[in-house]
Amino acid sequence: MAEQQPSSAAQAPRKLLERLPSISVLGPFVALLLAVIFFSTQSERFLSGQNFSLILQQVLVVGVLAIGQTLVILTGGIDLSVGFVMALGTMVMSKFAVELGLPPLLAILCGIAVTTAFGLLNGLLITRIRLPPFIVTLGTMNIAFALTQIYSKAQTVTGLPEALLFWGNTFRLGETVITYGVVLMIALYLLMWFLLSETAPGRHLYAVGNNPEAARLMGIPTQRVLLLTYTVAGFFYGIAGWLLVSRTSVGDPNAGQTENLETITAVVLGGTSLFGGRGMILGTLLGAIIVGVFRNGLTLTGVSSVYQVLITGILVILAVTADQLSKRRS
Repeated sequence: MAEQQPSSAAQAPRKLLERLPSISVLGPFVALLLAVIFFSTQSERFLSGQNFSLILQQVLVVGVLAIGQTLVILTGGIDLSVGFVMALGTMVMSKFAVELGLPPLLAILCGIAVTTAFGLLNGLLITRIRLPPFIVTLGTMNIAFALTQIYSKAQTVTGLPEALLFWGNTFRLGETVITYGVVLMIALYLLMWFLLSETAPGRHLYAVGNNPEAARLMGIPTQRVLLLTYTVAGFFYGIAGWLLVSRTSVGDPNAGQTENLETITAVVLGGTSLFGGRGMILGTLLGAIIVGVFRNGLTLTGVSSVYQVLITGILVILAVTADQLSKRRS
C-alpha cells in the first residue's frame, strides 16, 4: 500500500514557518520594538527626535568598534583588545597633533596605523603561531593598556585641532540636531553589509567561520582571510578612536575600559553567533542601539545605573541562549 503524502493544506503551515526569519535575525527587531514601545509609555521625552539622536551619539563609538568585533566573531574568534587598542590610537593621534605639531590629518593616520598594526599583530599570532584568539587578544589588550599609560604618562591631552573634532560637529534635520559621526557610523555599516553579502571576500569570511576545514578544501585561503579580518578590525578601532576624540574633545588615556564587553554585547544582541559563520552586520548596529535604548530609557525613568547593567547582562544571556537553541535546531 502506497504511503500517503501529507496534504498541501498540512504542508502550508510548515512552508510558512520555513520562510519566516530565524530567531537570531528576528529577535533584535522584536527586542528593539518592544523596548521602544515600553519606554515611550514611561516617558514623554523618549520618542522625541532629539532623544533618538542622543541615543545614536551614545552608541557611536561602541557601534563602530563592534563592526570590527563582528568580523572577528564571524570567523569564530573573539577580540578582547578592542577598547585598549582604540585608547592607544586616540593617544597617538592626540599627542602627535598637539605635542609634536604634526598636521592633524597625518596625526590621525598615525593613530589609525597603530590600531591597524595591533590588528595585524593579532592576526599573525593567530594564523602563524596558531595561538587561540582569546589568549592572543588578552595579551595584546594588556600590552596596549600599558603602552597607553606609559606614552601618555596618564595625562589627558587637551587643545586638540579642529580636524580631530570634525565628527563631533552637527547639522540640523528638521528640529533634530545630528552629528556627522552618526552619519559616518551608518555609512560604515552599509558599506560592510554590502561587502559581506555581495562580494567574494565576504562570502569567504562566512565560510571560514562556518567550517574552516571545508573552506580550505574548497580552495579558500583561510589563513589569509583570518589575517585580513583582524587587520581590518584594527582599522575600525582606529576610526572609532577618532570618533571618540571628536565626541569628547580630549585624548583620554583611560578610555576603552568597558568597550571590550560592550562590543561583544552589541554583536550577540544583534544575532551574530559566537560559534562563527552566522550573523548580519546590520544586526550588530541594532544590538548597539538596543543597549543604548535600554540605558537611555531607564535613565529617563529614574532607574539606577546598577539595574541598567543588570538588565544588559540578562539580555546577553537571553541572546546567547537563543543562538544556542537555533544552532541545535539547525
